[in-house]
Parts: sequence; C-alpha cells; structure tokens
Amino acid sequence: MTHFAKAFLATLFSGVLCCGAVLAQSSAVSEQTLKAVLFFKLPMFVYHGDEGRKPSVLRFCVLGASLLDSALKSLAEQGNTEGPVEFRNVADAKSAKACDFLFIGRSESNKLDSTLQALDAAHVVTVSDIQGFAHTGGMVELALRPGGSGLQILINRRAGRDAGIEFNAQLLRLAEIVEE
Repeated sequence: MTHFAKAFLATLFSGVLCCGAVLAQSSAVSEQTLKAVLFFKLPMFVYHGDEGRKPSVLRFCVLGASLLDSALKSLAEQGNTEGPVEFRNVADAKSAKACDFLFIGRSESNKLDSTLQALDAAHVVTVSDIQGFAHTGGMVELALRPGGSGLQILINRRAGRDAGIEFNAQLLRLAEIVEE
C-alpha cells in the first residue's frame, strides 16, 4: 500500500471515528452502520503472521444476534478493493474458524470466554461491541465513548499476537491499547 493510500485511510478512519458522535446521535441504525463500516475496513489495518495466507475470498462472519447484519450484507455486496468478500452468519465457534474476521454479537456475552478459547489457535480477528470485550481477550472492541460522544476502538495487541495477527501502526495510533 502506498504512503498516499495509508495517509488517506488514516484520515478516513479518523474521520469516521470523529463523525461517529453525530451519526450515533441521529439514530441507532447509524451507530450500527458506523460499526459495520469499521469492521469491514479492518482488513486494511491487519497483518496475518503467516503472510502466505492470502485468502481468495475474504470471509466476514457474525456469531450471535447483532444489529450489524443488514449493514454488513450490504457492504459485502458492494465489494472491497482488496478482492472478493463473503458475509455469513455462523452458529458456533467451531464454524467461525473458517472466517477471517468475526463479529461476536452481544447475545454471545454469556459464552464469550468459551468462544474466545475455542478460537484461540485460529487466525481469526475477533471483533465485538460487548462492553469489556478487549479486556476479556477479544482483539478489537468497538465501544461508545464515555458520554456517548462517538465510537472508540480498543485493541488487545496480546490477543492479536497470540493468534499471529498484528495491527497497522495507524490504527494503533487511533485506538486505545488494552493489555489483558
């Protein structure tokens, strides 16, 4: 990726985060759409340790009930500059091992520890808006800022490293780093 492209993406990402306050206040749908866009753009900011693992189709999955489904399906249909994408819902952590990026819905809160343990050896980037997700061992948490003034990204670098995943420096500058 060129320097210009990286700078553009950093600006875009930071703009999305800053504008989140306005969008999130306008309606719940806007907040969910913003989360879906951030989730869908993550591949541009993530490196897999096994660089030979460039999938022919990038698989975005959702585990559990999530309000992001319709926005993610729409984004997947529009495509991605990195290549073809696929969106699917998965029933359990075992099925999620075939995903590249997994959004874990709030309905899975009570099974979060066992889900993350089941995905421990898989090279799946785990993302959620469950409060405390990054502190529990998830990789990327999309959280409302205190006072509801937009979104913030929390990243657990240790969880990423343990799965062979590293995050782009530009994303790390925009995020709050969490070490469990």
